[in-house]
Amino acid sequence: MIDTSCTPVRTAVAVSLMSCLSLQASAEDEGFFEDAKTGLILRNYYFNRDFRDPGAAKNKVEEWAQGFILKFSSGYTPGLVGFGMDGIALFGVKLDSSRAASGSDLLPMHDDGRAADNYGRAGLAAKMRISATELKVGELLPDLPLLRYDDGRLLPQTFRGAMLDSREFDGLSLQAGQYRKVSLRNSSDMQDLSAWAAPGVYADGFNYAGAEYRFNAQRTLIGVWHSQLEDIYQQSYLGLQHTQRAGDWTLAANLGYFIDKEDGQARIGAIKSRTGYALLSASHSGHTVYLGLQKVSGDSQWMSVYGSSGRTLGNDMFNGNFSNADERSWQARYDYNFVAMGVPGLMAMVRYGHGDNATTGAGSNGKEWERDAEINYTVQSGALKNLNLRLNNATNRRSFNSDFDQTRLIVSYPLSL
Repeated sequence: MIDTSCTPVRTAVAVSLMSCLSLQASAEDEGFFEDAKTGLILRNYYFNRDFRDPGAAKNKVEEWAQGFILKFSSGYTPGLVGFGMDGIALFGVKLDSSRAASGSDLLPMHDDGRAADNYGRAGLAAKMRISATELKVGELLPDLPLLRYDDGRLLPQTFRGAMLDSREFDGLSLQAGQYRKVSLRNSSDMQDLSAWAAPGVYADGFNYAGAEYRFNAQRTLIGVWHSQLEDIYQQSYLGLQHTQRAGDWTLAANLGYFIDKEDGQARIGAIKSRTGYALLSASHSGHTVYLGLQKVSGDSQWMSVYGSSGRTLGNDMFNGNFSNADERSWQARYDYNFVAMGVPGLMAMVRYGHGDNATTGAGSNGKEWERDAEINYTVQSGALKNLNLRLNNATNRRSFNSDFDQTRLIVSYPLSL
């Protein structure tokens, strides 16, 4: 016999819950078009890399290009289950290049070494939301500890797949997804995924799952993640971020630990590495100083998807992240925000990173260092409000690769349509 004595109570609770969710969805979601946002970024990019050793294949790489990045994000249809769509359209145009100086990754290159006159691509992603859980399928820009899209050139890298993000509980984010294809930052087509360690060996897909919990008045974040580049590698990650006031100072710590091993058919061979990092900072008024420490242990380099950014690592810099097998590195950095001097929008940065004991294809005990400097200004008002100018310079010296000096000038103008 079925006990139905609690049925009215259960029904009332269910109806109340459904009504609450429906009212919440109606309050938050005005509509597909009403909440839609469209933005266009005009990005003008000059890149110069001057090789400083006689064995380099080219004396320099120098290119100039104009990019257009159009992003559309709809709202959600009203109701308990909301539907929407995101879109991205990218187009790059060559302004100056030559066969002798091509190869900056601003533009695709033809087989004869000449840069393409233009290139572009477009993609859509369908999305659905129930309460605080969101599903997206299509062209995406993942920004996760295990997979961060690269936006360091003219146009951003994009991935094709699906991602799920659930934030039903206060402070807790549960995420999972799968990506099958990638379009690189200087490409207009989609290709299979591979690893930085062996770009020519392809996987069937990249799968991930993770959880992050933010607490302590939003000052502390812990995260646990696991990913699989099918038949190539598996990667687990544990991260901790914390900020703390100490009088007039703000102290911060970003700690992380990766465990890498081969997966399935092990298409690039056995993988075994452990990578730990700590990036510590202290801020006062407009000043921020950083100290970064990082160590890769084991027989393999730190694993990541080919073309993706290494921004998760503590010692990631303009041209490298000190992630070779056995490499140990440190970084010192200083930032200054000129708002403290009454000049809002102007910022400057200098940093130096040094690595040694690296094992690469050139042998063991490799050494490298990089010195970066950047000045960055965003117009605060007037007709050119939000126009951003970035000028940066880098010097790289490596015992296992070519030495070079590099300068980049990027002018970005975001427009809200």
